[in-house]
Amino acid sequence: MKALITGASSGIGKDMARYLNELNIDLVLVARRIELLNELKKELKVNVKVIKLDLSNEDTVYKLYDMCKNEDINILINNAGFGLFGEFSKTDLDTELKMIDVNIKAPHILTKLFLQDFIKKDKGYILNVCSSAGFMAGPRLNTYYATKNYLTKLTMAINEELRQSKSNVHISALCPGPTKTEFNKVAHGTFSIKEASSMYVAKYGIDKMFQNKMIIIPTLKMKLGNFVLRLIPYRIQLIFAYHIQMRKSR
Repeated sequence: MKALITGASSGIGKDMARYLNELNIDLVLVARRIELLNELKKELKVNVKVIKLDLSNEDTVYKLYDMCKNEDINILINNAGFGLFGEFSKTDLDTELKMIDVNIKAPHILTKLFLQDFIKKDKGYILNVCSSAGFMAGPRLNTYYATKNYLTKLTMAINEELRQSKSNVHISALCPGPTKTEFNKVAHGTFSIKEASSMYVAKYGIDKMFQNKMIIIPTLKMKLGNFVLRLIPYRIQLIFAYHIQMRKSR
């Protein structure tokens, strides 16, 4: 088997590469920081191809597919993404538009193109790294929450299409809560909730992907939180989320 992982230079993507290496699955690793990819490649025993690309550019997303469409990819992991803390009226528009490109357009394009290939072969896995943010709105982390809602709901809808067609292709949404990665540094904030380890999230996500789970939520705390969320009115959710984000500061 061979897996393509975007955003593989750090955090969950990096640990997914390490775990798939343990499972003896060859890898195509994609990120902007080629030096970090090369360092990771040195510690892995499987065949590894590294690709330096910025997925905020739509043309490079299509380029990535063209580079990999003949690689016999069996697993696509859309992990690249970032956030930005702050009130919507004050955050930088260009950064938000870039976030939409990375968090929505890139996984949308790659999911569609590789899904079409997988359906022709009637096999394959797609794992979209979403977030617990994909189940609610997030004042002061607004655009990030919105992008994760898009990707989570898109993944769920495709999952049902595949189920109805009795396809052997499977797509899952990994929806972790706070995880110890570079997210805070990039987004200019800190989590007030204890963070899970990225390796735990990576292993859990991949194991559940192979079990064909549609929604994958690591940690009991986040599972319970998501269940309770369904019972709370939207206004209360928003007030709660706002105060959680207010406690984040650089």
